[in-house]
Amino acid sequence: MDKNTLNHKPETAENAAPAANTAPSASAEENQFGANLNFAVREAYKRLRTNVIYSLPKKEDNSGLIIGVTSALKGEGKSSTSLNLAYTLAEAGSQVAVVEADLRLPGISSQLKIKPVPGLSDYLVSPGSQTISIRRAPINNNLFVVPAGTLPPNPSELLGSQQMSALLRALAGKFDYVIVDLPPIGAVTDALIIAKQTDGMLLVVRQNYAHKRALNEAIQQLNIAKAKILGFVMNDVGSGSKHYGKKKYGYYQEYSK
Repeated sequence: MDKNTLNHKPETAENAAPAANTAPSASAEENQFGANLNFAVREAYKRLRTNVIYSLPKKEDNSGLIIGVTSALKGEGKSSTSLNLAYTLAEAGSQVAVVEADLRLPGISSQLKIKPVPGLSDYLVSPGSQTISIRRAPINNNLFVVPAGTLPPNPSELLGSQQMSALLRALAGKFDYVIVDLPPIGAVTDALIIAKQTDGMLLVVRQNYAHKRALNEAIQQLNIAKAKILGFVMNDVGSGSKHYGKKKYGYYQEYSK
């Protein structure tokens, strides 16, 4: 194994904090979500939900909380984490919207088998000519999805537009939580453009896959963008890590400066 590959907690020098709770393995549950997850993984996401709720106080204007989910590298399980976190929040009675803001490689619409077009990109290209497409997810009546839409040639420009900022504010006025599934930070700048507009960011880290350097660079970039990092969700934890029954899962690690 490459010594620079993460095989346990994310090592972020003085920024690392003690593990606070559990979150599931991405690879073990790659195509499963919601009620299809086994007991251990569902409980792990519920613990993640609890930590997220207590990490973010209610706003004075009672608008919803906007939470971005990203990773340092592609393939770490950010979209599965976004969807399952949103599901557990909806399961608890909150009204939740998932924004499929990975306009380069969207995956949530296909997982839920909902129509991806028209969607976010189509609205951002011509916001005055159409309303935003918000679809109810088939797995919970409290869960809604803004699909990615037509893949555009200029995702960064669309995500950094005033229309996108206005849309996030409008969704926060309608929903208790807005979960924004973003591209990996190490690949493109899209996540950093949105990060400063969120109330907090979660970094998904896959064991034996993510490199320490890539994770540290992602954290540095989020700090430069003045984003609030809520913590880490460790995925695909192997031997020597916590087990419950036969399924592997990791943990949620609180981030503190």
